[in-house]
Amino acid sequence: MGTDLDLARAALSAERARLVIELSSGIEAPGQMTYGSQAAAASQVFAQQRDLALRDHGIHQLELVDAALARLDAGTYDTCVRCGLAIAPERLEALPWAAMCIACQAIADRERR
Repeated sequence: MGTDLDLARAALSAERARLVIELSSGIEAPGQMTYGSQAAAASQVFAQQRDLALRDHGIHQLELVDAALARLDAGTYDTCVRCGLAIAPERLEALPWAAMCIACQAIADRERR
């Protein structure tokens, strides 16, 4: 049984909509820092860094989803971008934006370390 492309498109479209809403809510601009205590200032800086990291992750996730939608349109959705072999339907069901088969993803993860 192969990948159901209509279900994949629906899942990707839903994820894209969720990410766009999440990213459009934005991060509040940092307010005037008050340095009444170092602990309060450190907490504020930590919260801002956390929010920026979450935004960056959301942007990256949106890029992955958009790339998967482009592969759907090109007819290469269920083909590994690294080796050209089929990506297991179970993998695409779990991670509709997966661009690589499990073996190639493991290699890519090792290379990133």
